[in-house]
Amino acid sequence: MAALVLFVLGVHGCVTQQVLSRLADIDAERSMPPRMEVAYVRDMALATPPPVATPAAPQDVAPPVASAKPAKVAKAVKPAKPASAAEAEPVPSPATPVMEAAAAAALPPVADEIGDSKTLPRQANDRVAAVPTPPLAEVPAATSASEAAGGFEWPASTRISYELTGNYRGAVEGSAQVEWIRAGARYQVHLDLGIGPGFAPLITRKMTSDGDITAEGLVPRRYDEDTKVVMRDRSRVTLRFEPGSVTLANGERRDSVPGLQDTASQFVQLVYVFSTRPDLLQAGGTVDIPLALKNRVGVWTYDVVGEELLATSFGPLNSIHLKPRNAVQKPGELSIEIWFAPQLRYLPVRIRIQQDPQTFIDLMISKRPELGP
Repeated sequence: MAALVLFVLGVHGCVTQQVLSRLADIDAERSMPPRMEVAYVRDMALATPPPVATPAAPQDVAPPVASAKPAKVAKAVKPAKPASAAEAEPVPSPATPVMEAAAAAALPPVADEIGDSKTLPRQANDRVAAVPTPPLAEVPAATSASEAAGGFEWPASTRISYELTGNYRGAVEGSAQVEWIRAGARYQVHLDLGIGPGFAPLITRKMTSDGDITAEGLVPRRYDEDTKVVMRDRSRVTLRFEPGSVTLANGERRDSVPGLQDTASQFVQLVYVFSTRPDLLQAGGTVDIPLALKNRVGVWTYDVVGEELLATSFGPLNSIHLKPRNAVQKPGELSIEIWFAPQLRYLPVRIRIQQDPQTFIDLMISKRPELGP
């Protein structure tokens, strides 16, 4: 009889846990901006990098933070041409979406620091009023992507799929998917990552950046991160961006800077920067980007390693390899390397996140990106 009682209590406990988990899912979804939906109708073909387009930025606004300090110049990238003329699609826009540092932490419980961080000062005046995020309906539907970006034509909505391999207390496998979605002058970037079998992943992480498209690139309004690990409590992170400041996950308010990005939006911003400033990708150069992470704000420096040819499921692909400066400085700190493909409008086609030689994940593009209408 006692065994039966224990069994019933155990079943009820499992059911209760599932119900609570589902309620937490519903609460998390309701608290986040509504997810934009889009249909993907065609694959992106390999193409020669499009001509450089220079956005017309207002005179009183500083350009995106990025610097080129080339020590030496590598040979210009000569991307492979498509197999046939019929395969190459027109390239209406030079940039495209992309990927968050892929999950600057799909490996729990690691720190959220990336690369070489130069911490920015705290906000001196904490009385700055919070600016609520207006609903999507407030964005003028007539605003075109080119108007919002000051003459720079942003790409159509895009979805990128990655195969995940790596090691975390043993070999791990999984998948990741990134969506860049635009609606007029609004954008969303979604990263969905899972480690383990698709029907029962051991770790899932969802990252969402929601904000505006401007003449200087992306301006985040809000960043949300939701992580679930088997046998652990759910983890939620929210950052709110306001004029002149950003409120971090721990509630602290920090000064903002021009071009400040979140974990998910940074790679879309980098694609924008590389499309308008391809000279930054010369071997030996550096690229700086200001980032707001979970509990701090800083400028991250990436060194341009040079050209590399990657083997993908759809053939060899030219790429340019970027590596964070002073890769792993402290125990638990992450190093994130990125490979951008000029043939695919500077999308990141490979991302390697490493904590130490025995703890890492590697994301490799698994098929050609899918494009919206």
